Amino acid sequence: MGIGGSDMYRQQILDHYKNPRNYGEIEDPTFTHTGENPMCGDTIEMDVVLDDDEETIEHVAFRGDGCAISQASASMLSQELAGMPVEDLQAMDRDDIIDMLGVDISVMRVKCAVLAEKVAQDGVDIYFGEKDLDETTTED
Repeated sequence: MGIGGSDMYRQQILDHYKNPRNYGEIEDPTFTHTGENPMCGDTIEMDVVLDDDEETIEHVAFRGDGCAISQASASMLSQELAGMPVEDLQAMDRDDIIDMLGVDISVMRVKCAVLAEKVAQDGVDIYFGEKDLDETTTED
């Protein structure tokens, strides 16, 4: 798999890959956004539901295909985002994702790890009109 770290964290990543949390679709999400990592072939589509004030993430679901790191990261992030203020999502960076995964990620795999984060952040930015972007988020 090309990752280092304790066996416990490696097992956690494999568990999220084999048994992804929040996998599927949400009917009538606040927004949906898609991202891909062409180098690896990873794809992630995320549905996000915001609360009535549009300040807090209520629920996240994702669909996708790709390596264990990208899919486990999306699964773990979907759990982290529920209940999170939108501004906290916007402030996240790659170190937050690597810390969440709990393993050392090789330089080549960082794009796999952060794809879900970028999809969620771009989706929020597009929804709030902070990015004029309709196309797919690309991590390449």
